Amino acid sequence: MTTKTMRAVVHGGETGLGGVRVAEVPVPRPGPGEVVVRLKAAGLNHRDLFLVDSRGPADEAVVLGSDGAGVVVETGAEAEVALGSEVVVNPTLGWAEPGDVPEIPDILGVPANGTLAECVVVPAGNVLPKPGHLSWTEAAALPLAGLTAYRALFTRGGLAAGEHVLLPGIGSGVATFALKMAKAAGATVSVTSRSPGKLARARELGADRTIGSGGDWSAELGAPADLVVDSIGSATFDACLSVLRPGGRMVTLGATTGADVALSLRALFFRQISLLGTSMGSAREFERMLALVNEHRLRPEVHQVYELADGPRALADLAAGDQFGKLVVAIG
Repeated sequence: MTTKTMRAVVHGGETGLGGVRVAEVPVPRPGPGEVVVRLKAAGLNHRDLFLVDSRGPADEAVVLGSDGAGVVVETGAEAEVALGSEVVVNPTLGWAEPGDVPEIPDILGVPANGTLAECVVVPAGNVLPKPGHLSWTEAAALPLAGLTAYRALFTRGGLAAGEHVLLPGIGSGVATFALKMAKAAGATVSVTSRSPGKLARARELGADRTIGSGGDWSAELGAPADLVVDSIGSATFDACLSVLRPGGRMVTLGATTGADVALSLRALFFRQISLLGTSMGSAREFERMLALVNEHRLRPEVHQVYELADGPRALADLAAGDQFGKLVVAIG
């Protein structure tokens, strides 16, 4: 019996981007409680870059990608999803409720095969109806960054209408989602960037104040921030803390410039700052995120769309960091 194959972007044989290639791999089959989604598009994330840089030459080849949207084409036993359903994939596996935080979130795409392929198999509970106002490429850009931004702003950050939130490093998928979600929630939003073009684009999306990364944030903000959501890490950590009001909150969700910081505990406890960490989110938060997207008809910022054959180049472009919003691979 001939095994059916499909095209996929895989990593193996060499650490880093040099190990990324397009290959033929077996089409997945669903087990009990699982579904096969024929993907229309898949989104890229910095997680993909972290994974290819952390895997060794001896590691087995694996399909990359965590984000995707497509059509359910096969179901396993006890999988109560209708064939033909248009769905978006929740990439967080086995995390049901916001408070049940796993030691390390299990995310689709390494070690399980991911979404940069013609098909992916996932638990039936990890597919939800695609928002009707989104294109396939927009829907595929939504899951990981949208979920991360939602949990950072609302579950961990406790953002309320009328508050002032600062988003350093506007342009990433998470930061652009956070800008749109915070504005939808009635917040005042300030952003920073080294790029005048990104600051201009942020103003078009509703940012109330835009600041050059090298400027004096405290002087240019106008008012202290109630909440800072930061993914940059060590390069901005001190500046983020300095612009918070007494009693303010800082949510950190990444460390693109380094993970080690020097922290004055007196600066923390005298000013009663809440320092919070977050990563990904639960199935319940994914549902709430989709509800917010549907209610306000929010659209992800898609910077560029690639074909599956150009998946390796798309990842290299992601590493360059020039995008505003998400890079997406169209499939099929």
